[in-house]
Amino acid sequence: MPDVRDGVPGKAPGDAESGSCTPQTSRPTQEDMSGPKDHAPRLTEKVNEVSKLSNEIGMNHDFHMEKKILTSSSLEGKVKETMHNSFWDHLKEQLSATPPDFSCALELLKEIKEILLSLLLPRQNRLRSEVEEALDMDFLKQKAEYGALDVPYLSKYILNLMTLLCAPVRDEAVQKLENITDPVRLLRGIFQVLGLMKMDMVNYTIQSLQPHLQEHSIQCERAKFQELLNKQPSLLDHTTKWLTQAAADLTTSPSTCSDTPDSSSVAGPSPNEVVNNTEPLNPTMVLSQGFLNLLLWDPENEEFPETLLMDRTRLQELESQLQQLTMLASVLLVASSFSGSVLFGSPQFVDKLKRITKSLMGGFNSRPEEAIVTVSEQVSQEIHQSLKNMGLAALSSDNTTSLIGQLQNIAKKENCVRSVIAQALETKVESL
Repeated sequence: MPDVRDGVPGKAPGDAESGSCTPQTSRPTQEDMSGPKDHAPRLTEKVNEVSKLSNEIGMNHDFHMEKKILTSSSLEGKVKETMHNSFWDHLKEQLSATPPDFSCALELLKEIKEILLSLLLPRQNRLRSEVEEALDMDFLKQKAEYGALDVPYLSKYILNLMTLLCAPVRDEAVQKLENITDPVRLLRGIFQVLGLMKMDMVNYTIQSLQPHLQEHSIQCERAKFQELLNKQPSLLDHTTKWLTQAAADLTTSPSTCSDTPDSSSVAGPSPNEVVNNTEPLNPTMVLSQGFLNLLLWDPENEEFPETLLMDRTRLQELESQLQQLTMLASVLLVASSFSGSVLFGSPQFVDKLKRITKSLMGGFNSRPEEAIVTVSEQVSQEIHQSLKNMGLAALSSDNTTSLIGQLQNIAKKENCVRSVIAQALETKVESL
């Protein structure tokens, strides 16, 4: 059963397995007893976490919240499942008693009411009044005292309201609840679906607030950096160095690498030769080159631009994707020179090589040599088998050795094939 307490006051059903459905008074925690000096660093840390979250929501258009799912094999998952089952069994005993005990049922209905109200939009005043009237807790308590609380009827009313409020993706889940006749099972199912509906509402709210959060995040970062810069003029030294290097790269950019025995006959000018760029620079060009440099950033280089520290994780992910794409294209380029136009002209064969390479390159960043050895052997076998299946001449032992050797050399950063592919991808990124 999902934990639907987030953002909703009250006690979750899974916490009431002790037999009582009322929350207990908690003792002061160590954090509550700490002094102002201990609290200040934690407060600063919390503020930074909020700033990072706001930045992530504003900048990442695919950002969404997902419910944490505990596996039944984990200790936390087992404990939670046991507690929830205990609570629902206790509720069933209360409702089956003579006369029935509605104490836990009233707590559930109270939480359900609060959740339903949280799902309403500000303009839905009429519906809000209807829910307040139908689930008036004082009135329901009076009915419970006289043993006249109709739990199945209230459950059906709640179910009809969920049908009205849920997103289309939840229609099927709500419809399945309509076939449940047992009141306890129905309440449990209602809580499960309400948990999903709450998450839908959270993500809808996030999506609605994204443009405002993005603008707010930009303004806050500007103000914060300006304030800090006034106190510490050298605060943005790394940012200055980063942009200076980007401008220098645009004026004198290195050319492609030279031909090497393992380069698959890809030739180029001398690496010491430079190309002078006479085009006048503008801020957009410098910034674009700067971001391109961040996609090739050395992880051990601690001089990361201060203004982009919050985005460093996202940029590292993009860097990893660019590196994987470079390796994939390099493998395919080398493989094509040994496969022949007939074999490599087959879309099915190329797609298969892509899948094989991508699946085996997962550990390239941590173990490049080991990963590329596995890739080279698998690609070589695939080419050999595909040539055989198409009735074409198989690779000779010398060609097989050469293919594996050239594929394994791709793991070296100075490999010419890899350099050419990387430069082509960088040019493509610059043009976007």
